[in-house]
Formats: sequence, C-alpha cells, structure tokens
Amino acid sequence: MYQREKPFFFIIAAFLILFSLTLSIYLFASLGNGSSPGNSPGNGLNNNVENNIDAENADVDNSIENTINSGDVGDIDNNVTNDINVSVDVNVSNSILNHIESDTSGDDENGNGNDDDNGNNDGNGNGNDQVPETVWGVDSASLTTEDMLACVTENFGDPSVWGRYLGDNEGVSVGLTEEEIDLLQSNDIQTLVIWNHTTDVTGYDHGQSEANQAIEMAQDLGIPEGVALFANVEPIYPVDAAFLLGWHDALTDSEYNSGVYGIFDPSEELYVAFEEAAEENSDLLDEMYVWTASPNVGITTEDDAPSYEPDYPEGSLLAGWQYGIEAETCNIDTNLFDGNVLEVLW
Repeated sequence: MYQREKPFFFIIAAFLILFSLTLSIYLFASLGNGSSPGNSPGNGLNNNVENNIDAENADVDNSIENTINSGDVGDIDNNVTNDINVSVDVNVSNSILNHIESDTSGDDENGNGNDDDNGNNDGNGNGNDQVPETVWGVDSASLTTEDMLACVTENFGDPSVWGRYLGDNEGVSVGLTEEEIDLLQSNDIQTLVIWNHTTDVTGYDHGQSEANQAIEMAQDLGIPEGVALFANVEPIYPVDAAFLLGWHDALTDSEYNSGVYGIFDPSEELYVAFEEAAEENSDLLDEMYVWTASPNVGITTEDDAPSYEPDYPEGSLLAGWQYGIEAETCNIDTNLFDGNVLEVLW
C-alpha cells in the first residue's frame, strides 16, 4: 500500500483523531480622529483571514469585528477564506460585524471564501409607473352622478378619463362641480377640463379674454396648477390663428396649460388655423394639447375601441381622439386619450 510521507507534526495530527482543532480568530480594528499614521481617517480598512486545515476533525470559528468612529471612512474590505481538508467532521462559523459611525463612508464589502452567496438584488421599479400609450375614456355635457357612472361602466367600460365642462352653458352643458370631482377621483378617473362659452373663435384679444375667463373659473373651482384647459371649437364656428395664439399666450402666462378641441381633418378651418398659428409661434407644437374629433368612426365599448389612428397636425402635441359621438345610452362620447395627456388632467 502506498503511504504518503509527511512531516513529523502531520503524523502526530493524524493520530489525534479524537481531538478537534479549534481556530478562533478575532480581529478588532478601531479608527478615529486620533488614529495613528496608517490608520488615519479616510484610509480604507482591509481584513484578510485565511485558514489552511488538514485534519480528521475541525471546528473553525472566524470572527471579524470592526468598530470605526471617523469623520471619513474609505472602503472596508473583509475577506475570510477557509481551505479545509477534513475527512470526518468539520464545523465552520464565520462572523463579520462592522460598527460604523461616520459622516462619510465608502464601500462596505464582506467576502466569504466558503462561496456562500446570499446576495439580494432588490429592484424598486414599478410597472404601474409606466405611462400607457393610450387609455379609454368618455366626455359628456351632463352632470356625472352615481347613476351616470354606473350607466357608463355597465354599458361601455371603465373610463380612465372623463371630459367635463367649466361652468353652465344654458341649453348646451352642465358645469363641472366639486361633488363630481370627488366622485370621479374616488373611482380613479381623471377629469379633462373643457371651455365652451364662445361660438366665435376669432381674434387675438378675444382668445385672451376667453382664456382669462376660463382661468378665473378654474381657480374658483380649485383646479390645480398644471392642468390643461381645452377650448371647444365646433365645426360651425368661425376660427382663426389669432384666437389660438391669444388663448395659448394667456394660458401659458398662468398656472395652467393650453389645449384645443375640434375636428382636425385637414379640410377643416380649425386645422388650417392651427397650422398658421404654429407657423407664427412654433411653441404651439410643443405646448398646446390637441384633442381631435377626426375621424368619427362611431360609438363603441372600451373592448371594441378602434386602433389609435387619429387625424391631427403633424408634429403637434396630441392629447387624444374623440372617435365616437352622441351615444344613445348615457349621453356620452367615446375617446382614446394619449398617455402624455394624463399629466395635465385633474
């Protein structure tokens, strides 16, 4: 039988099979403002423990404790490596404690040569924070009540956005109320705010005047800053670029954002007026939200909503598409709203 030759002290260790080898290593390192040279504040701390064991039995207890009190601590690197060749029984315990009181600390690394990987990568990303491409919603000239909301959810779907009008317009629309806002917000529905108190959409001064009235009414209702106010432009109204410029300038000088609603088919006066206004002030392309009612493909449920293919001026800031008007049930229009408009809704 082949027998390996060993130094004398290894032969002694081989016969002591009833004894265990206990290694205890305790390192205590302390850094402070009164540290000696080489351990001054800001220096890194490096502890390395290496155990090479060849025996029948072994109990290995490694303990590293660092107590650091310093205004500036560099990198802390603790490494324990156990190279163990034991044929019968082995118990290994590694303990690393870092007590750090510091204004500024560097990286804290604890290495374990036993290859015990307890890493935890905990990401804080939330998919809910991602802005959707589009959301389904409605608009209505009627007051939003519990019954109205139930009518919509039971017959059409669950709207994420609900368009409503500022102030009463006799025979046309009922104005938005605080009670409506509470109801909508309690159901996680955002409100798109519409201004429809003029049938003549021409003139710069007129655009500013209408915007200032909308701003005052929005403030009275408690609409927060950053919300967009949409000027309603019906296809039978006269419209020009000057009005759009006046509306936009007044709103951008206020706490609110500007928006415009209407049929943005290239053949419509509104489309032409917007492009003329954008030629005069290119900021409109980036700052005025465009809510288009073109093309009209008809009322649908949320599940049957069409693919998102609205008509709107090239390069403009699209708010959404009213693709169906005047539902026979619930008195609503149906919409797909662009994800980017959600940040300017109430």
